[in-house]
Amino acid sequence: MADTSDTRTPAQIEADIRRRRDVLAETLDEIGVRVHPKTIVGDAKAKVVSHVDHTVGRAYVQVNRVVSEVRAQLTDEDGAPRMERVVPVALLAVGVVGLLVVGTRRRRR
Repeated sequence: MADTSDTRTPAQIEADIRRRRDVLAETLDEIGVRVHPKTIVGDAKAKVVSHVDHTVGRAYVQVNRVVSEVRAQLTDEDGAPRMERVVPVALLAVGVVGLLVVGTRRRRR
């Protein structure tokens, strides 16, 4: 059998009750803050911002990699343009822009 005798004085018991009541009040306040709609919305916003930042960072790295690869294809080791590769790409770009302009003009008529 467990010993149920309590050797604490009434003042010690009251102090223990006050201490436990204070701890319980802090816990309830903390729970209230956690379930408050503003806290929930703030947490959700923080998660979205974090995800967007991560996605944008990954996209930036990918674009940077592609630009570096294209630059490597269009320049030599010294950084000078490789005309045999730049001229066809430039002509292709001019052709695409020309087609877009012609297509836009046809739609307006």
